[in-house]
Amino acid sequence: MISVCIPTYNGERFIYKQINSILLQLSQEDEIIISDDSSTDKTINIIKSFLDKRIHLLTNNTFKNPTFNLENALNHAKGDYIFLADQDDIWKGNKVAILLKHLANNDLVLSNCNIIDENDKVIHDNYYQYYFQKNKPQLSFFKNLYKNPFLGCAMAFNRKVMDCALPFPKKIAMHDIWIGNVSLLNYKIQFIEETLFSWRRHNNNLTFSIDLPDNELSNNSLYYKIKYRLVILYYLFRNLVFKQYLVKH
Repeated sequence: MISVCIPTYNGERFIYKQINSILLQLSQEDEIIISDDSSTDKTINIIKSFLDKRIHLLTNNTFKNPTFNLENALNHAKGDYIFLADQDDIWKGNKVAILLKHLANNDLVLSNCNIIDENDKVIHDNYYQYYFQKNKPQLSFFKNLYKNPFLGCAMAFNRKVMDCALPFPKKIAMHDIWIGNVSLLNYKIQFIEETLFSWRRHNNNLTFSIDLPDNELSNNSLYYKIKYRLVILYYLFRNLVFKQYLVKH
């Protein structure tokens, strides 16, 4: 069983295309868990218009934070495999099938993507090439801590990864950085070269990139970038110590 988890907030412009692109790939036993953070536009009505029993909508939330809005969706997921999705992207028709194939031998997989604007125009063909100037990131903890390669909406993982990553520490910068590094230290992960979805960048994105490539402007100070890495290291160490304690007891 697959659970697709989506945090939403005022996503009326793009949510229909995203949900439709996902439903076309799911079986009748799969589910989409949508946690809405008290949208004030037509997001809820658009979601309900699908009239699809696979969609489970969680409303009246007041997280005011996409990370903990997603955590709410994860806490309600029943699937053996968890796929993360943003509200404004578009999945390609073979995304689920390809990621499931790789999940047979891995605990967490991340696909490549192209980058589109608000009008569905492709502005970059290859996320890996654009952000990292290579075919795919390396499985190196310290290199990845320096330059974060973990894109939440590119992730799919099994249930043991989710159980290890939850609950999210309250002071982490973003969920994808946390899940990715927890998996890198504890489980088998793989970056896939195929571009399996379109990642939309526009002025109202709910999620944000902590580290941007040199040719994009980042509003985050050097102090903030150092601070969030130290916070991640602290919580990763605590997570590892707690896991070892559970093994021994």
